[in-house]
Amino acid sequence: MSSTAQPIMEQTVTAPAEPVTVLKKHTVAGDYAALFKVRVTSLIVMTAWAGFYMGAAKSGVSSLSWTLANALWGIGLTSAGAAALNEVLERRLDARMRRTKDRPLPSGRMDLATGIIAGSVALLVGSVSLALTTNVLTGVLAFATAATYLGLYTPLKKVSPISTFVGAFPGAMPPLLGWAAIRGRVEPEAIILFLIVFFWQFPHFQAIAWMYRDDYEAAGVKMLPVVDNSGHSVVRQMIAYCAALLPVSLMPPLLRMSGRVYLAGALLLGIGFFYFVLRLARTKLPTTSPDSRKLARQLLQASVLYLPLLFALMMINVVRS
Repeated sequence: MSSTAQPIMEQTVTAPAEPVTVLKKHTVAGDYAALFKVRVTSLIVMTAWAGFYMGAAKSGVSSLSWTLANALWGIGLTSAGAAALNEVLERRLDARMRRTKDRPLPSGRMDLATGIIAGSVALLVGSVSLALTTNVLTGVLAFATAATYLGLYTPLKKVSPISTFVGAFPGAMPPLLGWAAIRGRVEPEAIILFLIVFFWQFPHFQAIAWMYRDDYEAAGVKMLPVVDNSGHSVVRQMIAYCAALLPVSLMPPLLRMSGRVYLAGALLLGIGFFYFVLRLARTKLPTTSPDSRKLARQLLQASVLYLPLLFALMMINVVRS
């Protein structure tokens, strides 16, 4: 699931007859925002907040507390540190892809030592902070999540498409971490929140990989749309995981986490999300087709709307103990 803060744009006209040239003006703050993948980290913090909120409702306590602030700060900092170290490890790959070559490390605007120090400090401070201010379980889980992301998912990307499956585990952890921060343990409700994000990631990420398959191919990254030009196995995977997502997303009312309004909304959102997956699948176009990439972009947009809307609806229609 990677996007960075947008740099300041400056337009310069070289001559009346020439087209406008757009130059990127980089700042130190913007480079650190890119290194820490602030937009992705914000989504992680949002889903962690949803898990915390649902756990607080089950506990019958207020979701607005110093524990919440400490949890979101720690989870966000750990995530930012992992993102920075990921960019350190992938700096050479990033330099070979159009959408990532302007990041601070591959572009040379930030030196390697700075990236390593910033990422390591953020990761360690974040996970230790969680252990001290929420509970040890959350701190350990957060650190293990980052370690799995960096130690397994990142190197596997150049080896096999199975990296997407492996990466889905740390990617689905934020709501479970939020739940653990307030409840102090992992419970069935936290597992359901984990599974929702886990299954959602496959159509979401494969849509990204479909759109940018040429970049991934140039960098030697073994994503499924690169390995399978026909796209058949890609759409089969997206359909399978989206089909699994729908019933899992309907589980919260059965566990008395949310009510009927959520149930109806989750059903509609799930059907709508499935529609975009099936629309791409029905074309039977290869991953190299420009037309298929347009549909993949629309699927990506649908996935970006689906998850926050689902969690927002769950939180609005929460069942309190």
